[in-house]
Amino acid sequence: MQLTSVADIPRIQAAERPNEVALWFEGRETTFAQWNEMSNRCAQALLAMGLKPGDRVGVLAKNNDDFFALWLGCVKARVCLAPVNWRLAPPEIAFILKDAGAKVLVVGEELAGVVDMIASDLPGLKGLVQFEPGHPRWPAFRDWIGSHYPDDPRLVAQDEDDIVQLYTSGTTGLPKGVQLTQGNFLSLFALAMEAGWARYDAGRTNLVVMPLFHVAGTNCGLLGLLQGVREVITREVNPAEIVRLMPEQKVAYAFLAPTIINMLLQTPGIDEADFSHLERIFYGASPISEAVLRKAQDVFGCDFTQLYGLTETIGGATYLPPEDHAEHRDKLRSCGKPWPGYEVRVVKPDGSVGTTGEVGEVQIRAKGVMKGYWNRAEATKEAICPQGWFRSGDAGYFDDEGYLYIYDRVKDMIVSGGENVYPAEVENALFSHPAVADAAVIGVPDERWGEAVKGMVVLKPGATATPDEIIAHCREKIAGYKCPKSIDFMGALPRNPSGKVLRRELRAPFWEGRERMVG
Repeated sequence: MQLTSVADIPRIQAAERPNEVALWFEGRETTFAQWNEMSNRCAQALLAMGLKPGDRVGVLAKNNDDFFALWLGCVKARVCLAPVNWRLAPPEIAFILKDAGAKVLVVGEELAGVVDMIASDLPGLKGLVQFEPGHPRWPAFRDWIGSHYPDDPRLVAQDEDDIVQLYTSGTTGLPKGVQLTQGNFLSLFALAMEAGWARYDAGRTNLVVMPLFHVAGTNCGLLGLLQGVREVITREVNPAEIVRLMPEQKVAYAFLAPTIINMLLQTPGIDEADFSHLERIFYGASPISEAVLRKAQDVFGCDFTQLYGLTETIGGATYLPPEDHAEHRDKLRSCGKPWPGYEVRVVKPDGSVGTTGEVGEVQIRAKGVMKGYWNRAEATKEAICPQGWFRSGDAGYFDDEGYLYIYDRVKDMIVSGGENVYPAEVENALFSHPAVADAAVIGVPDERWGEAVKGMVVLKPGATATPDEIIAHCREKIAGYKCPKSIDFMGALPRNPSGKVLRRELRAPFWEGRERMVG
């Protein structure tokens, strides 16, 4: 059977390997036939609620196996899944769900209390469902879909159908919904296979630990299911659990952010663990230090593939394959060469295209580039030029062999533990403290997280506050991972004549002596 839409994935796998395990989660197994039937029932449940093509279904939950039944049910009903970062503060979660216009919200039981707090701000919701049983008012997911027929609705998909809307933080502090379509995913599948890095063997086990509100998590899971791989899913990142599951479940493939790799290397028992079934580790989402990478190669003893891309490019751009890790170890600081079908260029501030060694903004053009930012026409126009080039906001350069190196960020984004943090959002929280007169936020080196958020604060005359007090105040306003890990007090912030904070001056002392100004 030929793949003509993402909805064909469970259909094809149910026909080819109906009784093989597709999903394993905390001991519960779901076969490919069961997964296909569950997605059919989910689609029927959504259609019975009156959802139309293009409507959004929100999901606020930690990783679980039924996420994939929900997602493929949405695809079969031609509605779009909008996963929400469960680490966000309640007002941030409410903003995203309202922005998406979610008609249905599926919740993990550990987040039910958050939804109770914000439900009155979500008048557009037609229904609430909880993945787990036991909620006094909301049906359990499997009970909800189980009351509907298992017939596949067989709606005809369009390439322009949005099938997932992943939110990325905005420089103004407002998250933007990245619209990823049927066409984007079909292109991803074809080009990843052509590049060769994404070929999995059916029946092998793939570990899904990256959060499913991230493009790395969704792509990792879907690429495995596409090829008949057994998915072992963890609720969240727990290093000790990962070290235990890898040998126990005979994991062959895993995508791990550099922060996770670093955590695993420091986990007790890592040196005695049996990784003989492990064939390949993919990594990306933030830079990795050479020391961590070399140690990981020694400990895990498998192939490594680096992937560089963004949510807006469905995770695609460049890759550094296993042979470059083994034979060209001088390239470990690079993020490799462009995938087939992905054009990547470096554009200097004057608008000209950079040549070898010249630093500029990395721009990407491919069929994988997003449709746009949901309800953000101006932001979309700023991000994608009329010729189709997406502005990444990353600064980089190519060497004389065509390898791309990420040098710094054009935008002021901080990547801490694989999470994007924008200074403006954190600064808004800092400025809301009654003692703060001025503030700027920068990323500083951190051995565990790659970068840590640091607040540079100027207090109001006569005011007093401790770093701990200011950090605690921020935690009431924004997600914990966005909050400053440290606060430095200053008499004044350096600014240019137009009043813009000179962040590079603030960052320079912390990054002195390093080859690159990212973690």
